[in-house]
Amino acid sequence: MIYHITRKKDWETARKAGVYQGDTLDTEGFIHCSDEQQVLIVANSRFKGQTGLVLLVIDPDRVAPKIVRENLAGGDTLFPHIYGSLNLDAVLDVATFELGKNDFFDLPTINPDKLD
Repeated sequence: MIYHITRKKDWETARKAGVYQGDTLDTEGFIHCSDEQQVLIVANSRFKGQTGLVLLVIDPDRVAPKIVRENLAGGDTLFPHIYGSLNLDAVLDVATFELGKNDFFDLPTINPDKLD
């Protein structure tokens, strides 16, 4: 699985539109994603203090556009990037993703019944 953090309102808009484009597809050409071990690092650095977030659980085998694992900042850690609009049937679960203790994120419980 790969994961993507977004605002709940943006996910609701995507559900109505039938496709998710995120906030970086137009500006950077891809949707930022993370592997499970990267989620909290990304959340606690890039989303610090934000509320109203959800975590999309994405099956990479169902993603229609190309996924490239890369680090465009020059580091050694590779992140999965989706190069195109995300088809909603690739999203297996959507978990509420809110700040926990001491204003840091904790990995939410993923519903295993929704995962294939």
